[in-house]
Amino acid sequence: MQGVRVLEVAQFTFVPAAGAVLADWGADVIKVEHAETGDAQRGLVRLLGLDVLSKGASFFPIMEGPNRGKRSIGLALEKPEAMEVLHELIRNSDVFLTNFLPRARKKLGIELEDVRKINPDIIVVRGSGFGQRGEEIDKGGYDSTAFWARGGSGDGVTPEGSEQLLGMPSGAYGDSMGGMTIAGGIAAALYKRATTGETSVVDVSLLGVGAWATQFSVNLALMAGQALPKRNAPKHGSATNPLIGTYRTSDDRWLMFSMLQPGKYWPEFCTVVGREDLITDERFDSVEKIMANALEAAEIVAEIMESRPYDEWVKLFEGMDGQWAAVQNAWEVGNDVSLVANGQIADVVDADGNAQKLVVNPVQFDETDVSLTRAPQFAEHTDDILSELGLSEERLIELKIAGAVT
Repeated sequence: MQGVRVLEVAQFTFVPAAGAVLADWGADVIKVEHAETGDAQRGLVRLLGLDVLSKGASFFPIMEGPNRGKRSIGLALEKPEAMEVLHELIRNSDVFLTNFLPRARKKLGIELEDVRKINPDIIVVRGSGFGQRGEEIDKGGYDSTAFWARGGSGDGVTPEGSEQLLGMPSGAYGDSMGGMTIAGGIAAALYKRATTGETSVVDVSLLGVGAWATQFSVNLALMAGQALPKRNAPKHGSATNPLIGTYRTSDDRWLMFSMLQPGKYWPEFCTVVGREDLITDERFDSVEKIMANALEAAEIVAEIMESRPYDEWVKLFEGMDGQWAAVQNAWEVGNDVSLVANGQIADVVDADGNAQKLVVNPVQFDETDVSLTRAPQFAEHTDDILSELGLSEERLIELKIAGAVT
């Protein structure tokens, strides 16, 4: 993406995450923030019951994740002088990226037709909660509402009879997936422009991303013509396979098994756990019998798994052909050996000069690790960006006095 300039007029995570991915890929991403308040996400201090600020340092992970690698300019878009600057940025950009609602875009003069009048070749990208057509075009949404609740994931993970809907497993869960989706759409639009000379409007909604994530179930429901019944899965294993699902260890951790061919993997599993007798047990000595007696076999597997702690099982299962995974918490994911080996956890130097770590977007080119740079401080690059646009020192001072830039 080197040589591509992205102008981002957006806040929070959903659309800014797309800008971060493009910055990872080499694009020059200029983030427009309000001249006084900046990105509203900068004001968050607690989220999901957690402190999100690092004590005694400037490092702010919920801003760093979706904003690393960008440059920030502070513009008061309600002022005519600031709009002059924005228009010049639009003229010099390849992509205009926003998540402002239509009524806000219209008020600020940054609707599709406004942007295209300034730069007919620019790719316009709009992230939304519920799409750019229909009754809900002006309805705001976060990933908890548009992606998780409306998109089907919340219902899909909540057991029948539950007293509450289960929440997302992480903050910005749908936002991060949506940002990756937008980045892919932008890449396709840039390819189209490069090969045909034609520009595009790219629209991605959190609801659409949510439906795509649950498409397996949605497609089955559409075929059936009704809501799918809730799964009443057995406590251990599945109805026909004891080597499916999660099992608890003696220290209350979990391992996930996904050995879809029980006849193939049962002998190996029994050998690894030291229960070779189960291979020739007349209840389980063929694939047909394993499937017929799966619930009984699953109870035995559960007893075996509860006999040792998590770390012992992880070490014991290394190299096993059967598919399994340790169920990891966020700290363990951040230190996962395969993520680290593949450059998916990267070092970044924060504004204080301290070494920090961030998760890298999952796309890698040419087996080369991404080199991350930190997210910008609020309006950190205003002077540099305005100088690049050819504004004189005197004009820069005038804009600051007018309150148009920060």
